[in-house]
Amino acid sequence: MRITSSRTWSAVAVAAAAVLTLSACGSSADEDSSAGATGSEGAPETLVLASIPSEDSTSLAQEFSLIQQVIEDETGIPVEFQNATDYAAVIEAQRAGKVHIGHYGPFSYATAKDGGVPVQPLGVFADSPDEEPGYQSYAIVPAGSDIRSLEDFRGKTVCFVDPTSTSGYLYPSAGLLEAGVDPEKDVTPVFAGGHDASALAVKSGQCDAGFAFDTMVTETLVQKGDLAEGDLDVIWESEMIAASPSAVLTTLPQDLIDQLTDIYATKLNRPALVEGGYCASEQECELPEGTEYGFIPVADDFYDGVRKVCEITQSPSCTA
Repeated sequence: MRITSSRTWSAVAVAAAAVLTLSACGSSADEDSSAGATGSEGAPETLVLASIPSEDSTSLAQEFSLIQQVIEDETGIPVEFQNATDYAAVIEAQRAGKVHIGHYGPFSYATAKDGGVPVQPLGVFADSPDEEPGYQSYAIVPAGSDIRSLEDFRGKTVCFVDPTSTSGYLYPSAGLLEAGVDPEKDVTPVFAGGHDASALAVKSGQCDAGFAFDTMVTETLVQKGDLAEGDLDVIWESEMIAASPSAVLTTLPQDLIDQLTDIYATKLNRPALVEGGYCASEQECELPEGTEYGFIPVADDFYDGVRKVCEITQSPSCTA
């Protein structure tokens, strides 16, 4: 496992712009004038779908394979999946028009949108069609650690996920500040690059403490055998965070945007996937980890809570 220690966001952001390798991808929406099978003038020959990192690239690509297939079948346009090495890579790739659909964290979406990237939400993963979807950030320490509160993080090596991670940096920063601990000056920050990497670095002792989203700690890594129940102690939980969105470039042809919006709203959920013949049963539909139902629509203002935390923390990452 490779983790990187840093006290600055700027170096990460500059490097991240070049990390997402897109040389084999289709042309950007601005550059590619050839029509896809939708007949949309200016539609790309290939739609590029990219996701922020939360697990290893092999499992992530597999989890998005059914989503790829449905989009391909519905639009007639081939879909290529890209696993980004960090959040800023997706932001900059969408800014450049090299990624057409990006799966973000709430903070990285708000950062992209408010930073001028032409995107709008397609939908978020939900456990039911009528819920307000969300999750939490957990502060974790090795079992039996003397660290029992965020106040105890002072002077420690702390694993964060990424400077634009909602549950892996922004909400943890707010929690630390409320506890009187400056996340830039009072701890030695380590950016692990993924929620799994952060949790496992805490387990291995590379970090004294760290942060990751809730089900990564309590379910995903335990089910995979990477963590045993009791390996880590959860010593803090954030408030509920708006769920992670997939966002589409608004520079795509409007009829293609409308079609993708309808696909995410009506096709990418377990009942619809079974009805469409993609799965024999709802339990057999392979969707990203922890997705009980599928996508439901949301609007941009769903992420105003994230923006409010930015106002409170004045985190440099919010304006990077």
